[in-house]
Amino acid sequence: MDDATTSSDGTPATPGERPSPDRAPDGSRPVVSIDVFSDVVCPWCYIGKRRFEAGMAEAASDGDLGVDFDVTFKPYQLDPTAEPGVSGPVIEAYARKFGGPEQAERIIGHVTDTAAGDGLEFRMDRAQRANTLLAHRLIWWADRDDSPVTQDAMKERLLRAYFMDGAHIGDVAVLADAAADIGADRDEVVAFLESAEGVDEVVAGLDEAREHGITAVPTYVFDGRWAVPGAQEPDTFARVLRKMAGRALEATTDTAAPPR
Repeated sequence: MDDATTSSDGTPATPGERPSPDRAPDGSRPVVSIDVFSDVVCPWCYIGKRRFEAGMAEAASDGDLGVDFDVTFKPYQLDPTAEPGVSGPVIEAYARKFGGPEQAERIIGHVTDTAAGDGLEFRMDRAQRANTLLAHRLIWWADRDDSPVTQDAMKERLLRAYFMDGAHIGDVAVLADAAADIGADRDEVVAFLESAEGVDEVVAGLDEAREHGITAVPTYVFDGRWAVPGAQEPDTFARVLRKMAGRALEATTDTAAPPR
């Protein structure tokens, strides 16, 4: 996979006043797919989500880009070995991973300050680290055609549950409550999470991340080919979005051109 850089909110770019003359042969708009590999216990994934949203707005600030962006959140687990159904203070998990309480405090302070700069009020002092497989299944569920809520709304709610509410995001009841907060039927969510539905699909998504060579998140994969790693600044995301829109429009124009 190629890097899109040299180093969604999931909604299409906002249409501007001027019309877009570049259309696919059937009249539809070109689509740029964006797969966002991330985890709900990853602070940079939440920061990256805010910056990506800002970049999306910036990219469309001068008018319609002429394409639609299809954003899908894909699973990644920072700690796939975490015991299901068990939670514990995030500072303890960080201390084990990064070499002691002092290092943990330093890292937590840094990401908390960075998040504040992007409008996010992290409460890492009460965050509970847990296995995220159930959360990823719920995010997958929200992406189904018959889901009553959007995948973006579900992702946002679960990130807030972990980073701000101190919720145990590996617990079925807690996840069901979070989903109900944004308009899902709580009983339906409980039934889903207590079944095996979506397990194979989420595991396949985790395998896909490995196949792409993704070892850190967030990572944004455009059209299955170009990867943007990390919580880039909004202007970087805006630049990449404009570039990918231009590629899609060029491809559409080439396809529509009559043979010589």
